[in-house]
Amino acid sequence: MSMKDELILAIESSCDETAVAVLKNNQELLANVISTQIAVHQKYGGVMPEIASRLHVENISIVIKEALEKANISLDDLTCVAVTRGPGLIGALHVGLQAAKTIALTYNKPLVPVHHLCGHIYANEYVSELKFPCLAIVVSGGNTELVLMKKHLDFQIIGETEDDAIGEAFDKVARVVGLPYPGGVSIDREAKNGEHIYHIPHPHVEKKYDYSFSGMKTAVINLVTKERNNHREVKVADLARSFQEDAVNYLLDKALPAVDEFNIKQVVLAGGVSANSYLRSEIVRRLKDKDVEVVIPPLWCTTDNAAMIAKVGHYLYKQGVFADISLGADPTWQIEDFRNFQE
Repeated sequence: MSMKDELILAIESSCDETAVAVLKNNQELLANVISTQIAVHQKYGGVMPEIASRLHVENISIVIKEALEKANISLDDLTCVAVTRGPGLIGALHVGLQAAKTIALTYNKPLVPVHHLCGHIYANEYVSELKFPCLAIVVSGGNTELVLMKKHLDFQIIGETEDDAIGEAFDKVARVVGLPYPGGVSIDREAKNGEHIYHIPHPHVEKKYDYSFSGMKTAVINLVTKERNNHREVKVADLARSFQEDAVNYLLDKALPAVDEFNIKQVVLAGGVSANSYLRSEIVRRLKDKDVEVVIPPLWCTTDNAAMIAKVGHYLYKQGVFADISLGADPTWQIEDFRNFQE
């Protein structure tokens, strides 16, 4: 290992994955270790924050040790420690942050604070370098945002959901029809065997690029209740396909006019819902005749991981964006406020 090598240790613990990665010179991913809690939370139909925090405490040291062993480095070799500061579950974030601060303090390494959603956007750099102006369509269980980037680490929200995130709507619709958590995965799987026979209306939202997924979720609940009250069988696969296509079409119908308005050179998908097969194929189909690059993150990088945090960590390290040991978790950290923190 050359003395000049940049070695970033990244820690991600914002929800139900305890993840640690080691990135060398912003090119070589030496380790990407993830301990997932999905099997535990499935029993409850969603993430239980207190259980998530406890499992992070149990797992964090083991995952760090495994990442260091895979990368064949020691903590002394590190250039800096990057960590997810927010947004996310406060208790879960706190565990990763304490681990990162302990390493930074003990080994005298810079501490780099990373925004979780920036990580999801930068996960696309494992496919292609970001090109600007860039439109990031951020879709996850907790967020639906259209983010305009004119340069690295410059984030402007041009549209967002006024209520539920698209991933949250997927989870709730899945629960209503008895599909297991995580709902997005279940609906995607079922939709492949269904027909689009139900119409799921979406509400009118005044702002051009804003969304409302709560109304779509409520429409599904009402539809299912009505069918059951009339002793009619709800065709789960058909409902899954209908909801998935209506929700994704609504997402893209509103997002894609931004390509022309802002002279976008590149569109990237970001967040857990970017794993949805219909979204991945439909965005490519819709933009195939446009002079714009479409980048879709690899499936391994759509769920929470630390490799994406390391990518952002690299750019922040180059800009000298460091936090002191008093850094606290921020569960509601806005992506636009990220710039303010840097200043």
